[in-house]
Amino acid sequence: MSNLERAIAGFLRHRGDSLALAREAAREAPGLAAAHLFEALLLLCSRDRRDFEASARALERARPLTKNPQETAREAAAAAAAGGDYARACRILDEALGEDPLDVVALGVAQVFDYFLGNAAALRSRSARALAHFREGDPHYHAVLSMHAFALQECGEYAPAEEAARRAAQIEPLDLRAWHAAAHVLEMQGRVEEGLRWLDAAERWARDAGGAATHLWWHRALLHLQLGEAGRALALYDRRITGPGLSELIDASALLWRLRLAGARLGARFDALALRWAPYAEDAHCAFNDTHAMMAFAGAERWDLAARLLAAQERRLAAGRTSANYDMTRLVGLPASRAIAAYAGGDLAAAEALLRSLPPVAHRIGGSHAQRDVFHLTRAAAQRWHHASSKDRHAGSFPHRLAAA
Repeated sequence: MSNLERAIAGFLRHRGDSLALAREAAREAPGLAAAHLFEALLLLCSRDRRDFEASARALERARPLTKNPQETAREAAAAAAAGGDYARACRILDEALGEDPLDVVALGVAQVFDYFLGNAAALRSRSARALAHFREGDPHYHAVLSMHAFALQECGEYAPAEEAARRAAQIEPLDLRAWHAAAHVLEMQGRVEEGLRWLDAAERWARDAGGAATHLWWHRALLHLQLGEAGRALALYDRRITGPGLSELIDASALLWRLRLAGARLGARFDALALRWAPYAEDAHCAFNDTHAMMAFAGAERWDLAARLLAAQERRLAAGRTSANYDMTRLVGLPASRAIAAYAGGDLAAAEALLRSLPPVAHRIGGSHAQRDVFHLTRAAAQRWHHASSKDRHAGSFPHRLAAA
């Protein structure tokens, strides 16, 4: 198996370092357009601004190379995504899938882009169309099935989602997307003990799988929180939610913030997490990232970093509509970041009002239902404490400049 084939297999299984393999494939065969284009697409499947910017270099290397129609479509989709238009990139990839329904790269990348856009209906319809062209004996059938399972559960179709996820994991237990999709179902249905047993079974297949394995530990911690076992969730944070990547930082913020809402004693953990997030404070590249960075900054009461994040979001909006992130920052990212800061600073009425005002399209900030649930939990906590007696409220030192930002 070539490095490019290994990179694609890892991407479809949600494990390993597909980007490193794609780059090695491009170095080995600099005239192979498919390798450079897959590198570019993987970089665009990251929420990190630095990866986003690096995609331009991979695209530049691919531009003069000879391409077949499939590669030409991938180049056009990558160029659209690099310009911030993920919706157009998905349309291009869907056209490519119309020509070649077995193009698992086009399918997998389009699913990531629509996940970023929070477009669950598109995830479901695309994976359903693709599944009609695969049979169980096909090499990538498990991946298409696990993509469909995740899409179904995001649309609330839990029974078929669980069936598809369990079958995909049975066919290819190394496919962490399958384990992940079923974990979502069990969590969303409150089947906590089943969820813990499912993740116990997943553990042997998740070893050395990178950020996807960390995310499974995050799901396990959420299940412990549902059982009221904050101590066990915190222990998982200390042992498992420690990776250096942006996805691990998002998981760390989401778990620590939930633990804070649950009243857990967190010590200096937010201080350390805020330092890990500090290099991203002024990215304003992805509204989903920004809200999780704010959880770390506000939790640590690092109002200097919080102010830098809000100012970067405002500069991003002042620059005008240049990408899909513009609307999500305007409609969701900025007000939600302000709400998180307000909650941590003790302005509970403002936090509740800001979260209540989020529009019906707030799901388009991206992420899963389980991830976005943190906004509902924060609003509920703000309501609860706001209506409590004033002597029982947490009265923080929320700087006026942030409250008015």
